[in-house]
Amino acid sequence: MEQRKPARFDHFNFNVLDLQRSLDFYEKALGLKEVRRKEAEDGSYILVYLGDGQTDFTLELTWLRDRKEPYDLGDLEFHLCLRVHGDYDEWRAYHKEMGAVCYENEKMGLYFINDPDGYWIEILPVK
Repeated sequence: MEQRKPARFDHFNFNVLDLQRSLDFYEKALGLKEVRRKEAEDGSYILVYLGDGQTDFTLELTWLRDRKEPYDLGDLEFHLCLRVHGDYDEWRAYHKEMGAVCYENEKMGLYFINDPDGYWIEILPVK
């Protein structure tokens, strides 16, 4: 059997209730920008892919027109992680000013922010 290359990461999905609010949050908090969008012909959904301008990996935000109730995020035993350039303490202070920091572990040197739908994003420095 032929040796195959391993699969590569492409995107991760979060379902959101208020697409514009989420787009604003991800741009303000992390500088992520829309790189592509797909809209259903009947208006039932919109998929927006956010990129960091550095890698090909994207965060897909899925908005469903008929969804009104918050998503069940379970025990939040999953998260997305992003690394930030520059002064890590300045980033943490900025996220605290936004009211987005939801958990800090100073011993491990990391913290998490919440997006508008309650998803956790781990923030680490670029090393």
